[in-house]
Amino acid sequence: MQRHLVERELTEVGPGASAPRKGRRSVTVNLAENPLTWLHARGHVSDRQLAAGECLRRDFERAQIMPGVTMRWDPVRVQGSGADRLLNATERQMAARGRFDGAIAAAGPDLSDILWRVVCNGEALPDTEKALGWPVRSGKLVLRIALDRVAGFYGIG
Repeated sequence: MQRHLVERELTEVGPGASAPRKGRRSVTVNLAENPLTWLHARGHVSDRQLAAGECLRRDFERAQIMPGVTMRWDPVRVQGSGADRLLNATERQMAARGRFDGAIAAAGPDLSDILWRVVCNGEALPDTEKALGWPVRSGKLVLRIALDRVAGFYGIG
C-alpha cells in the first residue's frame, strides 16, 4: 500500500485542509487511502474536482447518513464554525444533509452512483466500474463529469 503522509490541523470536525498552526493539535493523514486523492495525485482529477469531492464527502459525514453499527459516543454539544456556528448539533446535521442532497441532485440521477461509491464510501474506481457494469477505465471520465457538476453546486471556481 502506498503512503503519502501529511500533517493536518485537527479541528472539531476532523482533519483540516491545511498544515497545523503552532500550538494546535495535529494528526497525520495518509492521502493515498482516499480513492479521490489518489486520483488527484496522479493527475486524473483537477484541484477543483478534488475540492468538490471533499465538500461532498464532508457533508456526507456531517449528515451522518451511514447507519450506525454500534453505540454512538459523540458529544451532545459540539461547537461549530462559520455559518453553522449558531446551529445546534441536530440543525447542523440537517443542514449538511440538505447540502448533500442538493449536490447529489445537481449531479443527476445517472451520476449519483459513482459519487456515492467513490467519494462517500471510498470504493476503488475499478471496483465501482465492475459493480456498475461499466467498461474498464470509463469511471474516471464519468467521475470527472459528476465532480464538475458538484463543484458548480458548491460554487467552487
